[in-house]
Amino acid sequence: MKLSILMPVYNEEERIADALKQALAVDYPCEIELLVVDDGSRDGTAEILGRADDSRLRVITHPRNAGKGAAIRTAVEHAEGEYMVMLDADLEYDPQDIPKLLDPVLDGRATVVYGNRTFGSHSAYSFWYVMGNKAVTTAANVLFNSYIGDLETCFKLLPVALYRSLDVRSRGFGMEAEVTGKLLRRKIRPYEVPISYRARGREEGKKITWKDGVEAIWILGRERARRRDVTSGTR
Repeated sequence: MKLSILMPVYNEEERIADALKQALAVDYPCEIELLVVDDGSRDGTAEILGRADDSRLRVITHPRNAGKGAAIRTAVEHAEGEYMVMLDADLEYDPQDIPKLLDPVLDGRATVVYGNRTFGSHSAYSFWYVMGNKAVTTAANVLFNSYIGDLETCFKLLPVALYRSLDVRSRGFGMEAEVTGKLLRRKIRPYEVPISYRARGREEGKKITWKDGVEAIWILGRERARRRDVTSGTR
């Protein structure tokens, strides 16, 4: 199996070198490729990416910022692996956890695996950030009669072909809710494994806001209300 690690990047000159180093240093149980999409960065990110030298790394550039969902869509179009996992470049997630996500797939227990964050004093920069995450996840569980622990996690591991079939259109952070809503609507419930996490604050460049949470709940409602296609039998 080959794993495509998809990394959207926007104005991360202070962290991108470490993010690449950490992602490529992991002892993966399978072949990997690291696809980085520079989503219109205006700082020194492009120059740092241009100096990176590793046969497993490919860099794709957006001429202007289009959002995380758009960056992932571009990466998926170029992915050559059978499976994919998203990895942000902000160092909040530890790529050493990726093999833990692969384990249930490699031993046949799961097809889709989410990394479940446990929030504590070291892993959340504000009370409202945690409550917002919990509200969005609770909305998904109520709407789809499911029980997942962390909808907004970046660590979503699934087959590339499955992601392409979801036809995710959200260009920003709403893609997290759209992916999960479409999976749950297909009765695909992610297998979850615990992961480590350290949230950065606004002063460190945190980009997600309360508006993204409102959008996520709206997207979940839209996906739940979407009617079955009578010609194809799909939703």
